[in-house]
Amino acid sequence: MNSVKSCISFIFLLLTYTQATYSQEVVPDSTGTIVIGEVSVEGNHKTRTGIILREMAIKPGDAIPAALLKEKLEVDRRKVINTNLFITVELLAKPNPDSLRTDILILVKERWYLIALPVFQLADRNFNEWWYERKRDLSRTTYGAYFSYGNVTGRADKLRLLAEFGFIPKFEIAYTLPYLDKAQKTGITIGTSFSINKTTAYRTWRDKLQYLNSEDVNRRRFYTYVSLTRRNKYYAFHSVDLRWSQSRISDTIAILNPNYMLDGRRRQQYVQLTYTFSYDKRDNVQYALQGQSFSAQISKLGILPCDDVNTLYLYGSYRKYVPLGKNFYFNTGMRGRVSFPKRQPYLQTIGLGYRNDLVRGYELYVVDGQDYALLKNELKYRLFSVQKHLSFIPIRQFNTIPLAAYINTFADAGYVKNSYPEFSNTRLGNSMLYGAGAGLDVVTFYNIVTRFNITLNAKGERRFFFNVSREF
Repeated sequence: MNSVKSCISFIFLLLTYTQATYSQEVVPDSTGTIVIGEVSVEGNHKTRTGIILREMAIKPGDAIPAALLKEKLEVDRRKVINTNLFITVELLAKPNPDSLRTDILILVKERWYLIALPVFQLADRNFNEWWYERKRDLSRTTYGAYFSYGNVTGRADKLRLLAEFGFIPKFEIAYTLPYLDKAQKTGITIGTSFSINKTTAYRTWRDKLQYLNSEDVNRRRFYTYVSLTRRNKYYAFHSVDLRWSQSRISDTIAILNPNYMLDGRRRQQYVQLTYTFSYDKRDNVQYALQGQSFSAQISKLGILPCDDVNTLYLYGSYRKYVPLGKNFYFNTGMRGRVSFPKRQPYLQTIGLGYRNDLVRGYELYVVDGQDYALLKNELKYRLFSVQKHLSFIPIRQFNTIPLAAYINTFADAGYVKNSYPEFSNTRLGNSMLYGAGAGLDVVTFYNIVTRFNITLNAKGERRFFFNVSREF
């Protein structure tokens, strides 16, 4: 769905992945230890110095074995680059004038924070569904404008505005302030969204979405939310999200699928409370090659007695990235969800087939269910990774261009438990799903990853799939 929008971002935006610099001039003392002197920052024209230093484990006065300094500098550099505030980050070590300590200079190049882009994207789940199933129908597109103002006050905060028209008109506004308190551990996000649908997916039948085509509005949705985040340690995050959601559908949708909101209802509103814990220690959140990430989530839809939904969701995910040497990399991961009770509105019965929750090879299918499990494995080889500085471009935020390419092979497996298969006449639910293939990933400007994959699934279907996304 975001493929064309990401392509536009590809033209306007730049991001890079850099390596730390370690000065060989630093000399340890007689015990082989380096004592850290001043830690300073240069190049942060807008970002407050404290936002950068908050990511640093290395502090003035630390005594570090000389053999570990380079590694510790690289770990801290990764944390600074993962703030998504900078194009490049370098950590330079040099002797202090007193010759007894070693100073650390953090040299950054800031991004271009004000982004205003035209929006032209597909309304379908992904590019492949639009290409194969919707016959490249250009009427199934949305257009409009996207505005993002990052680092508004220099504290890594962000204001986002979205106005879309066309197939699915949508309007969104959100503001995020990640460091609300003086300790820089608590953050807040507030936002709201409104969308309407004329052509609407009213049910899933034989693992394909079925649409009602109409000139009338068949669905309206509004939600507003506030999220609090807490980051006590560098890699551990806690968040609590409270939101109020309201949806309305037409009589036609309620008649075609009485289970859409259960019992033929046309209106659904509820308060949702979600707690999430995540641990993210990847080398690069845009396209990880080393490290691991873990998350667990509990979400309750229906807090008030008057709510129209009463559902509990439990999520979990884990992913491990392992460099094998000689430009080879491996990653494996699993994720899953269980929910209660099992009889749920169609609107909330989401299994595999959306976003990255799919077995590769089944991009054209939606497998609904109350519970699911997913396993993904990937082996890749880096063909090249380069970074070019174009001195003839005067704007510093746009004159560093990265480009990397990886060939990969993958094998996935998944299972969706559907407690009411008769509602969707599913063929893929309640059975194992297997998919494998090979492809090429191209990683470049501002987190954009372009994927070209050839896949084979357990149904014996072979297809070429293309996808453009932004990795976070």
